[in-house]
Amino acid sequence: MFKLHTTLTGHRNPIYALAESAKPGILFSAGNDKGIVEWSLNKMEFIMVKWPINSSAYCLCSHEHLLFAGERSGKITCFNFIDQKLVWNEIIHQKPIFDIKILKNKNELLVCSEDGSISIWSLSDFKEIKRIPLSNQTIRKIGVHPEENIIALACKDNRIIIVNTNDYSIINSFEAHLPSTTSISFHPNGDYLISGGRDAQLKIWDTKDYKLIKQIPAHMNSIYKIAFHPTLPIFATASQDKSIKIWDAENFKLFKILSLEKLGIGHKHSVNDLIWTKDGKQLISTGDDCLIHIWD
Repeated sequence: MFKLHTTLTGHRNPIYALAESAKPGILFSAGNDKGIVEWSLNKMEFIMVKWPINSSAYCLCSHEHLLFAGERSGKITCFNFIDQKLVWNEIIHQKPIFDIKILKNKNELLVCSEDGSISIWSLSDFKEIKRIPLSNQTIRKIGVHPEENIIALACKDNRIIIVNTNDYSIINSFEAHLPSTTSISFHPNGDYLISGGRDAQLKIWDTKDYKLIKQIPAHMNSIYKIAFHPTLPIFATASQDKSIKIWDAENFKLFKILSLEKLGIGHKHSVNDLIWTKDGKQLISTGDDCLIHIWD
């Protein structure tokens, strides 16, 4: 069963990104409000604007005592919770940053941008290690394999690009969704790559040779997020069609629809991001309606 627990309000503009702190019970959100907002999941209430930013934030990434935000301006900011201050504030891409991921094994940060490149940074000193131009169009999302030996990139030019993280060489590149691939995630067992696109389709790819195994007409519009539950064999998808859908991660069958149309409660506009809490007890969603829904 899924039940709406609480709705957090306060944002006045669309929200694009969510992240849970390493410290249990703390949530962060960001979007067009030009500030990173901190919430208490224990009290289900607003805490503070953690730090202001100069442009919209499209992505957040939490790692240990650090929280990263990627901005429309191409700037990345990083807050250190031990020092309680910003420790990185720099324009690193000339166009908007759309996703940030961590390679824990290599202590590296991956950033993708509308400029069609990914940049790799050291988490030790925030120095650039490498920059790889891959497309003439936006790279929207980064998927990291559970073993961290490969990453998958969702591209606006409709491709998925597979990159070896040992030397950042391209392993594979193939057409996936028309006109663009908008979301991507590896299955926790590493055997499958799941992608979503502006075509509203979910596609399941075998990670041995990246052959298409299954195609699902999943939504009515673009799929913006694919998020696997931390322990259970299910995953959730968020879409521009205002709905969240829960899927069986073993047979890829639809399990539940969370929407205003189906339940009488849900998002009124595009659902832009969703995350599972680390304990797996709640699903948190947000979107263009400026609301944060917390589902038990």
